[in-house]
Amino acid sequence: MSGAAVDATSPVDRSTRRRGFVLVAAHTLWLWLLLPPAASIAGGQVRPAPVAAAGLVVFALLYLALVAVPVAGMAVRPALHHAGLVLLALLGVALAATYAGAPQGWLALLMYVCSAGAVGLIRANWAFAWVGGSVAAVLVTGAARRLPADDTARIALITLLAGAMTLAFARVARLVDELRRTQRELARAMVERERLRFAKDLHDLLGHTLSLMVVKAEVARRLASADPHRAAAEAADIERIGRTALTEVREAVTGYREHSFGRELDNARTVLADVGITVTVRGDVHRLDVEVDDAFGWVLREGVTNVLRHSRASRCDIGVDIDADGAVLTIRDNGVGGRPDLGNGLRGLTERLSQVGGTLQVGPAPGGGLLLTGRVPARPRATRSG
Repeated sequence: MSGAAVDATSPVDRSTRRRGFVLVAAHTLWLWLLLPPAASIAGGQVRPAPVAAAGLVVFALLYLALVAVPVAGMAVRPALHHAGLVLLALLGVALAATYAGAPQGWLALLMYVCSAGAVGLIRANWAFAWVGGSVAAVLVTGAARRLPADDTARIALITLLAGAMTLAFARVARLVDELRRTQRELARAMVERERLRFAKDLHDLLGHTLSLMVVKAEVARRLASADPHRAAAEAADIERIGRTALTEVREAVTGYREHSFGRELDNARTVLADVGITVTVRGDVHRLDVEVDDAFGWVLREGVTNVLRHSRASRCDIGVDIDADGAVLTIRDNGVGGRPDLGNGLRGLTERLSQVGGTLQVGPAPGGGLLLTGRVPARPRATRSG
């Protein structure tokens, strides 16, 4: 596979391609090594001159085209690029072998053959083999044409150095390109992660709030004829809850929503009491650190929502225990119990607790009902040195 291969389905950045063509244009300055062979043609030192001139022009243009494929990110099939490299190598060897005995250095054409393969072949073993083959071609051609050994050795060394430098340049360029692609992928992953987080926040926010509004609407409907004043109060609560939910959604959108376990505990007491469920709270909620407070706030919100929706309970016990091992939140009701399905809500709670190193357990409570337990282990304190 060659560096020429560009996925036709992935758009090439225009600025990158533009920089690539600028590099190729600047690369033409390196063609000054072809001036001596061109001068030998102009001076009539090689025969037939038209064939040599045409071969040299085709060689230079083909070399620039092959270099432009990987450097400028041109969409060319690997097979076509490989065929171009083979054609360049055959043409370079033919010109060097034919005119190497001329006064000017035709053997230098093999340096360009070496560089074209070094920059265009992605597989390291292929690139190294191409460089080695180019150096061997210089030595064999020089020996076959009985050129001075020092001249042949010098050109072979220059060809080897040119190939090595080109390999290093191509490797660095590919690493930079890979780094840029990785950065783009990380940016997309961060955006996707933020979308998932926002969707989870909205689910947790609106799922609880809408359940609360439905419960209160049912209470208001039942009291509408028997106790209009109480029904009006429930309707006012629905309005208040709706306004609060709207504020929370707006704050969630801006990313500045403050989620407090104490506030969720107050809301839980209110909503459970409104539907006739006796609530008991045990433990000190003010000792929770910020991350645990936030995670437990979501657990309490979802747990109370499940009690309202599915439990048909008359009692709910909420406990918070904090010790040296960590913090534990328990939500227990005396309802129908069973093993709830791991829906979006409980799955989201599991993910939230895992972010702070915690775990979630849901199952039947001893004596009936359902028991939800969230645990967050204590974090090791940093030791002070000195």
